[in-house]
Amino acid sequence: MKEYNHIIMENLALYRKYRPDTFAQVIGQDHIVSILESSVKNDKVSHAYLFVGTRGTGKTSIARIFAHDIGVSVNDLYEIDAASNRGIDDIKELRDGVRVLPFDSKYKIYIIDEVHMLSKDAWGALLKTLEEPPKHVIFILATTELHKVPETIISRCQVFNFKKASEVSLKKLLHDVAKKEGFTLEAGVAELLAILGDGSFRDGLGVLQKVLNHVGNKKPGSTSSGQVTKEEVEKITGTPKTILVNNFISAIAHSDVASGIETVEKANEENLDMKLFLKLIILKFRMAVVLRYAPKLEAEMRGDLSDEDLSFLKALIKEDTKGMLRSKALSVLLNAYADIDNAFISGLPIELALIKILGQDKE
Repeated sequence: MKEYNHIIMENLALYRKYRPDTFAQVIGQDHIVSILESSVKNDKVSHAYLFVGTRGTGKTSIARIFAHDIGVSVNDLYEIDAASNRGIDDIKELRDGVRVLPFDSKYKIYIIDEVHMLSKDAWGALLKTLEEPPKHVIFILATTELHKVPETIISRCQVFNFKKASEVSLKKLLHDVAKKEGFTLEAGVAELLAILGDGSFRDGLGVLQKVLNHVGNKKPGSTSSGQVTKEEVEKITGTPKTILVNNFISAIAHSDVASGIETVEKANEENLDMKLFLKLIILKFRMAVVLRYAPKLEAEMRGDLSDEDLSFLKALIKEDTKGMLRSKALSVLLNAYADIDNAFISGLPIELALIKILGQDKE
């Protein structure tokens, strides 16, 4: 049986395998954990909670930990996906179940995920239950879209806003998980994976798993090939290549509009995600600005940059005789990033930003 359980754990998705089991293991949500821990300790739990946050930030994980800490058994814990159980009949069935006493716990907990997907009639039925809930029932509603939840529901819940995973915490998690899985990440890899995770622990671990599965099996009979390189991650995930990012930043430093536009066109021809391309440009451009104004921070940046990238930026700063690698240009790039979602030509905001930075739009 132990061997069977080991096989199951080996085949689990990383986000499930490394899901926190206790409040102490939760990352980045201290403001929520401290309040919930205090309510458990003082036996002052509310009848309804609303967990709000982007995907993969730990809403259902914390709901399960909370249920465990107040002594709710598996028999009295119910998880409902509102995306597939959104009608009034589903909520009526829930209301009937609510009236039944717990099997072997003090409370019954209903975790309703993606609660914003409920129909109008279902909301009305749920509201009646929230207005006069049985003493033995606790609702934990989870949503990624608070604006779709009726105010009448929100007002009857204790609301917790989950933060997106910070780049620092996500990078550390990815490093730690990769190490536990028998891999090491080359400098800059964890940062790239964290960018692809976009503030979601689950998405970050999902990308890591995709990479590790590929790297670990690229040799016949191999389960681990050791180090994961940035080039491998770019190839596996379809991330814009470092050379394209570097070429665009070089075009700015050398005031070469033609070269910059050619780089954008090449990225577009390769069908790359232009928003991600610009994001990578902005992040590396920021590092160049930091190196220019605060060179003492170089040591702290080594974990986020490969030796080649660091050498590239330092050399580029020396070559930047016109002072193009400064905050003013960074501001223009940030504005372009804000506009890129609305552009029907995906690379156009990047090209316009380049032209504006280099002052070629005066005529």
